[in-house]
Amino acid sequence: MTDLLPGAHLDRDEDATTFVVFSTTARRVEVKLEGGLVGTSTYELDALGAGRFARRLAGIGEGALYKLVLDGDEIADPYARFLPRGVHGPARVEARRVARPLPEPLPPSRWILYELHVGTFSPEGTYRGAAARLDAVADLGVTAIELLPIAAFAGQRGWGYDGVALCAPHAPYGEPEDLRALVRAAHERGLAMILDVVYNHVGPAGSYLARCAPEYFTEAIQTPWGPAPDYAEGSPMRRLVLESARHWLEDFGFDALRLDAVHAIHDVSLRHVAREIVDLAHAMTPPRRVFFEDERDERAAIVERGADAVWADRFHHQLHVLLTRERAGYYAAFAPSVEALAATIAEGVRAVEPDKLVYCIQNHDQIGNRALGTRITDLVDVESYCAASTLLLFLPATPLLFMGQEWAASSPFLYFCDHDRALGEAVREGRRIEHGFAGASIPDPQAARTFERSKLAWEERRVEPHARVLALYCAMVKLRRDDAVLGAPASAQELTSRADRDVLEVVRRGPSGSRRLVVNFGDAPALAPKGSKDVLFATRPTEDGKLAPRSAIVFRA
Repeated sequence: MTDLLPGAHLDRDEDATTFVVFSTTARRVEVKLEGGLVGTSTYELDALGAGRFARRLAGIGEGALYKLVLDGDEIADPYARFLPRGVHGPARVEARRVARPLPEPLPPSRWILYELHVGTFSPEGTYRGAAARLDAVADLGVTAIELLPIAAFAGQRGWGYDGVALCAPHAPYGEPEDLRALVRAAHERGLAMILDVVYNHVGPAGSYLARCAPEYFTEAIQTPWGPAPDYAEGSPMRRLVLESARHWLEDFGFDALRLDAVHAIHDVSLRHVAREIVDLAHAMTPPRRVFFEDERDERAAIVERGADAVWADRFHHQLHVLLTRERAGYYAAFAPSVEALAATIAEGVRAVEPDKLVYCIQNHDQIGNRALGTRITDLVDVESYCAASTLLLFLPATPLLFMGQEWAASSPFLYFCDHDRALGEAVREGRRIEHGFAGASIPDPQAARTFERSKLAWEERRVEPHARVLALYCAMVKLRRDDAVLGAPASAQELTSRADRDVLEVVRRGPSGSRRLVVNFGDAPALAPKGSKDVLFATRPTEDGKLAPRSAIVFRA
């Protein structure tokens, strides 16, 4: 009992549950059980010392609902495995399950990621609703789905980056078994499953960690969310997130984790907590992968902390500036030129192995943090978008697609949440100030309509221009998968990129030959490069040996 982590530990064989609580603020700790033949019952836990309280209760099995009571104050269990009534309600006793990942993980060069928000991916907005749409994702040819965070957060709807119960799936999306069914359904289609997890902070509403013990946080480091999580060796927060990582990987069968904002995880320990999560995942059988979202230099993030790959935003920013000519905010550091894009591509692969960089032309952040949730397809013409998409899927970096990108979805991805009145008004006003909007000009993040507008319109996939874009993505993903050069690992020495005015030329080389991509970003035709052999793919046909404006062609060079 003394070795158990906090939470409810079910012993199915003996029909008993051991409740463990860590609290340095309470003198008396109880567990309050709801329902059953005797109605609500409260039991005092035994004080074991060093802030630990525990008690084994016979006859308490799977499905029992409970809350913790600290010196008379009822709270939700921060270690809950499920909170069926929300983050302020009772937790449910869950049996430990071991779910299988993909038995043979794909090599890094074969990963194509598909970023998915459960609430807006399907009309139902649930795990089951997402599972019903997996055939379309598998038919596209991608190899891995990345779920945006699903750790329980306050309210019915949100992006998930303000989770507070780090081991509990968000209840409005469905039951824990529904999540397991989604993971199994993906695996049956050969799709790996990645879960986005947030360990740099906990959400502003519904967290009871500090009520249990201030030791979960450190006042020495202040963040926009308050005191930072304390990840010192042996700290309760460190034990919690390691258990959270293990829980998602083993109990639900996820094949990888994507750690959000690793640069904002403050830890001065000899072994950074992010590194310990990587080591934990790599030691599993089969090994699981860990991706980082990290604003630091990519090589540093990989070498020091062992990430399998990192999000590389510089490619997105550079391409975005070239396509849109936007220069505000962080885009100011990027020049709107093909030459600058060629340099960015070359510099990225010189830093690390190409497949350790995750490239995108849009993702939830880059869309949703715009005032109107605008996708890149609302900012550029369809020809430019098709050319940029071809570039993304040709490069040896790991490509990431945001849901609906494959058919140029018309739906925005807005910022939405469901906080209580005071916090909701603060978020609403903060968004208006951030984007310089007055009054009601910006979509209200608290409104259910804002959330509903962000749902994908699946029916538009069958009409133009969406059907044409979908065909392009299917063709390029298939080419990347089947081609002997594009589907093979690459090194910096096997890739070159150069610019000639409005034309970008990228060459990939390998033992099986060479492939050349030529993109004309200009508004006028351009001469096709000499020495190009048969065409493997083209967004627009050539005429008289010239590339059409805003087009891309892949040659066997």
